[in-house]
Amino acid sequence: MNRTMRVIIGVILVLVIMFSAISICQNLGNPIKVDVTEQNLYTLSDGTKSILSKLNQPVRVKLYYAKTAALKGSDQIQYFNNYYQFVKSLLEEYVSAAKGMIDLQIIDPRPFSEEEVQALRYGLQRFPITDEESFFFGLVVQTQFGVEKTIPLFSPDRQNFVEYDISYLIDTAITRQKTKIGVLSSLPVMGSNVSGYMAQMMQMQGQSPEPAWTVIEHLRKQYEVNRIAADADEIKDVDILLVIHPKDLPEKTLFAIDQFVLKGGRAVVCVDPHCFAEKPDQMAMQSGVPPSQSSDLNLLLRNWGVEMPQRTFAGDRNLALKASIMANQRPEKIIGFLGLTSRCFNPESVITAELNQVRMLFPGVLNETDNSGEKDDDAKIDRRPLLVTTERGNSWTTSSPYELMMLNPSQLMNKFVDGTKPVAMGYLLTGKFKSSFPDGIEVEEEIEASEEGAKSGSEGSSEENKTAKKKVTGIKEATEDCTVAIFSDVDFISDMVAYQRTFIGSMAIGDNGTLMLNTIDELRGSSDLISIRSRGNMRRPFIVVDSIEKQAERETANEEARINAEIVGFQDELNTIISTAKEGDEEIIGSSILQKKKDLEIKLHEAQRKLRNVKMKRRERIESLGNRLRNFNMLMTPAIILIIAIVLGIRRSIRKRHYISHASDA
Repeated sequence: MNRTMRVIIGVILVLVIMFSAISICQNLGNPIKVDVTEQNLYTLSDGTKSILSKLNQPVRVKLYYAKTAALKGSDQIQYFNNYYQFVKSLLEEYVSAAKGMIDLQIIDPRPFSEEEVQALRYGLQRFPITDEESFFFGLVVQTQFGVEKTIPLFSPDRQNFVEYDISYLIDTAITRQKTKIGVLSSLPVMGSNVSGYMAQMMQMQGQSPEPAWTVIEHLRKQYEVNRIAADADEIKDVDILLVIHPKDLPEKTLFAIDQFVLKGGRAVVCVDPHCFAEKPDQMAMQSGVPPSQSSDLNLLLRNWGVEMPQRTFAGDRNLALKASIMANQRPEKIIGFLGLTSRCFNPESVITAELNQVRMLFPGVLNETDNSGEKDDDAKIDRRPLLVTTERGNSWTTSSPYELMMLNPSQLMNKFVDGTKPVAMGYLLTGKFKSSFPDGIEVEEEIEASEEGAKSGSEGSSEENKTAKKKVTGIKEATEDCTVAIFSDVDFISDMVAYQRTFIGSMAIGDNGTLMLNTIDELRGSSDLISIRSRGNMRRPFIVVDSIEKQAERETANEEARINAEIVGFQDELNTIISTAKEGDEEIIGSSILQKKKDLEIKLHEAQRKLRNVKMKRRERIESLGNRLRNFNMLMTPAIILIIAIVLGIRRSIRKRHYISHASDA
């Protein structure tokens, strides 16, 4: 056998050994996995493992993803490829942790196939790509008793807590009872309650009923959600009461809420010193009377341990976000528009421990009421802050609602004074609450005229019904611990703050919706599920880039402001010259004025060029960071290989010299 043949056989054997080793490592190393992501995105939480350990029946999980169709779709559809890989890997972890109780099937529904028909029958959302191809991305959970639960679409607005959705599906597939949530609000959060003739009239007039808030739609997917009238005199058949913007509630409704909580009911209350989601009364605006857009529940809150002062707001320069008040207006920082970060959330509460960002629009301030007079330790109220500002946060007030209706960001920013301690905007309150109505209330009830005449013994009484006051009493103090969550903002769960409309539906902005859903889960007592949600974002924040942007913005702010002022001055002068000139009067104006006009135009273009240079330098600084990171990543692997080669070469050289020295000695 010649040398060439030996080389060919050797290469073939090396390739066979290499592929065999890869195959063996894949099979043997499959159970051995390491999650190197900072937020453990591919590691199941303890809550999920607890749910899977309780499975007492086999569960079939079908993941429908139109992979072939996605390749033919737009960039927005192809975005789901990475999302699909994440969901698929997560489901494989479910299979591993369930120890044979979960049967995972991954299905690519092709056009006109039986799989496509099944996907439509399960109610999965379908998005046409071409005349034949359709896009699906959903999940179906089936039990042996015929229970079917589905996620119609893994939408982008829920990618941060996709594990919760999957675990919730499995948990609810094996348990039948649903939590009942009652929503009491002075806002149309449940959507327009119109039907029949009124709905037809609105359609004829080109109007459509107002949809429910997106957070309510999310709640409806998981719970049984019912409307509670704003003038209800009793709250029953409800597990959790969600009170949103309780404005001008009658005494009987306040008493009903009070008694619901004292009897062991759980409640989430969102009050607001100025709710932007409430549309102001146009008649009041025209009459010159400032319309109130505030709500409070202080009559009850004081007995629960906190209160919210009127026309008082939380502010923080470190958390203030930029926004444009008017169209075509440069964004400005608004002291009342806060972007809460991880340092603003209570790390010891499962509700907020793993949130990343929550946006709040002019939230109020929650102050703790004096509870020091309580002698009995059992009567003390545990007040756990959920949302706070930084230490530089402070409260500020307005003299009239018009200050917020005619918003002036710079004026409000100048009005604000930095504080020395955090300001609270959310609390979780637990304890044996006392009633705000210890002596009960008086309610009016109708008495028929015949009954009244029989009671009074008078003759010739009127046949009309009359009203009489009746005293209603209730529980004066709770015998068991009560739980209430309070937030001093309503707008944070509204669609204009918490969500953004996209072609595929509403996409969550930050963790606003997650905060509300976490609170509901905590109050319903589902410790397994609450430990799953908000484990982290798939999209990590660019902290270094954000820091560089803020530093560059501070360094160029003065220069940018000066150049903008010059541009405004030049434009004003130019507009003045143009407005004073009439068509055909160029010769009358004179060459000196025309020359001044040209000079102003040159100065204007020069100022605009300087402004572009300032912004370009700021952008180049950020891009240089990206280039350094990219070069570092590209050179890392060759550098490691080179270092290993050098180390091996040195080691081989040392061993060779050692062998030669020993051989010479021999």
